[in-house]
Amino acid sequence: MNPILRGILAVLSGAVVGNLVNMGLIMISGSIIPPPEGADLTTVEGLKASSHLLEPRHFIFPFLAHALGTLTGAVLAAIIVKKHKIKYALGIGTLFLIGGVIAAFMIPAPAWFIALDLIAAYLPMGFIAGSLVQRFVPAKS
Repeated sequence: MNPILRGILAVLSGAVVGNLVNMGLIMISGSIIPPPEGADLTTVEGLKASSHLLEPRHFIFPFLAHALGTLTGAVLAAIIVKKHKIKYALGIGTLFLIGGVIAAFMIPAPAWFIALDLIAAYLPMGFIAGSLVQRFVPAKS
């Protein structure tokens, strides 16, 4: 396959699968860690109105969703490409970081969570994914 097409496929596949993992974790989070009584966390307006009720435990799944979604998408992208595996994985990490920055402006969250999320959930996961694939997945010819 043409390397350019393979690269496009890697980025698109990584972004789609990473977002599916992210949204899947967000969707199940309320059944594992219930929201505060009377809080509607399904809309941005509900989040804004209920943000003062959230405890640190309510931010575990959003962080895991962001980190594992990025990691999964970056692993897939790095597996698909033949060369520059870490670069493609970091590219996925960068895409997800851009989404995280946008979300930080739209969705209310404490400063500690925003900082932790933006620092630890995106680029580090991209680098870890690229490094793992480069080390453990045999190179394609």
